[in-house]
Amino acid sequence: MNIQIFGTKGCSDTRKAERFFKERRIPFHFRDLTEKGIAKGELDNIIRVIPLDELIDREGKQFKKRSLQFMVFNIEEELLSDSLLLKTPIVRNGKDVTLGYQPDIWKKWIE
Repeated sequence: MNIQIFGTKGCSDTRKAERFFKERRIPFHFRDLTEKGIAKGELDNIIRVIPLDELIDREGKQFKKRSLQFMVFNIEEELLSDSLLLKTPIVRNGKDVTLGYQPDIWKKWIE
């Protein structure tokens, strides 16, 4: 099992995801999107499972701050240039990916 959590320290769902794996003593790698963005290869792996349109947080502060609701834009380009536009947490286990707090799915990964 190779768990990766993409999120921010300020996101409550990201903190809950970290707690879920810590409580079960499952090691994971945390990527703080405020420090380092998401790479193209990582994004490509994620969009094989989750549609690109679902990844962008249209209700988030960053989306509104950049006034993207009033623009036509390329979602992939925007996510690569500003990872804070992603919904979080994104949790990867190999080729499996979840978006948001999904403990029921993570329990199945552990079984």
